[in-house]
Amino acid sequence: MQPRNMSMSGVVDLAAVKAAGEAKAKAEQARAESARQGGAGAVPPSSLVIDVDEAGFELDVLQRSAEVPVVIDFWAEWCQPCKQLGPLLERLAQEYNGRFVLAKVDVDANQLLMQQFGVQGIPAVFAVVAGQALPLFQGAAPEAQIRQTLDQLVQVAEERFGLTGIAVDQDAAEGEAEAPVIPAGPHDDALQAAVDALDAGDFAGAVRAYESVLSDDPGNSEAKLGLAQAQLLGRVRAMDPQKVRTEAAGNPADVTAQLAAADLDLVGGHVEDAFGRLVDTVRVTAGDDRDAVRVRLLELFEVIGGDDPRVTAARQALARVLF
Repeated sequence: MQPRNMSMSGVVDLAAVKAAGEAKAKAEQARAESARQGGAGAVPPSSLVIDVDEAGFELDVLQRSAEVPVVIDFWAEWCQPCKQLGPLLERLAQEYNGRFVLAKVDVDANQLLMQQFGVQGIPAVFAVVAGQALPLFQGAAPEAQIRQTLDQLVQVAEERFGLTGIAVDQDAAEGEAEAPVIPAGPHDDALQAAVDALDAGDFAGAVRAYESVLSDDPGNSEAKLGLAQAQLLGRVRAMDPQKVRTEAAGNPADVTAQLAAADLDLVGGHVEDAFGRLVDTVRVTAGDDRDAVRVRLLELFEVIGGDDPRVTAARQALARVLF
């Protein structure tokens, strides 16, 4: 499914940090609600390693990432390096004792998630922190290197987003822990309808649902982000990546070719490449063509989020070209 609060940078840069502020606010809200109710219980050790599919991605990964970093292991049964890396990550998840949660994604059964994260080979390991996706490493890396990466992830999660992990009760029985309650928002039903449409691959339906929210609440940041993401995924769904990139490379002034290639760049996590490509296209075009590229660039800024430093840099580059 398409994450509601995840930047497409991912990979994805799984950075991503427009939704970071929103996710952090939700995390604080959840913690406050939990404290009011007497505090959330500790989770059993088995909750530190979970299998995730497209249907459960939002709840199991995105919402959970508001309180603890979620490390995603993309794997497959036929992948021998995956069989080496997987048990190591599971052991480290237990050892880190709640400072991160490991989510395992079988790529054979979850092709859409694989595409959204721009996974080109497995094993591939990403993380989601406060709704933001970022790439960690690919392949069966040495344990020392993996530990160093995880230590950096935990540090960034705590220092930048205030995520200190979750409590683990080594003696807790299965099913005892309950997730903190996050109060419902006024547009949650409509936003969920958009997510359901995305789950079904109905990107046009998702666009309509997000537009419905925005017609009532033009400043709704989640709807703005979701709309931009749904439009982006709808455009790239039927693309032939090799054909698109060949046409873009051979026709630097072809607006249609460059727009398509920029969409692929962004979905694949190559954020700066996408922005740079469109800024360069603005530079060599004029009139309606130039305006079409400028508008698309602004839409892609919305996907990543205005607070992201790459967006700031690209806005400055665009201003230099335009003025």
